Amino acid sequence: MGRVRTKTVKKTSRQVIERYYSRMTVDFHTNKKVLEEVSILPSKRLRNKVAGFSTHLMRRIQRGPVRGISLKLQEEERERRMDFVPEKSALDVDEIRVDGETLDMLVSLGMAKLPGVVRQADVSTAAAAGRVPYGRRDRA
Repeated sequence: MGRVRTKTVKKTSRQVIERYYSRMTVDFHTNKKVLEEVSILPSKRLRNKVAGFSTHLMRRIQRGPVRGISLKLQEEERERRMDFVPEKSALDVDEIRVDGETLDMLVSLGMAKLPGVVRQADVSTAAAAGRVPYGRRDRA
């Protein structure tokens, strides 16, 4: 079974997120430091529990609305994410590197003359990474 969180932990986490939403992140250790600064918690264990649940809630907020937390904050976050426009599109690329098999597949489909498709140099992944296959070490 999962761990049970007390009403105190849940209530404190929601209050801290509503008041200090801009400082909270999806990283436990950052949230732990923020809690140390902004709240008075009687023990380290309670602080860690609140930080853990706060991290859990922040991840849920990223996915969608969370019950018990001010909708105003969630609406602002959603609008901020939707209004973001990158300077350069991820789809705007000059060249696409493909391996030999992929290039052969494109030729068989009649798409050999796609602009920007370039064959990648064939290098085995083990040699490129500088690794030796398991059990084959040269011993001098």
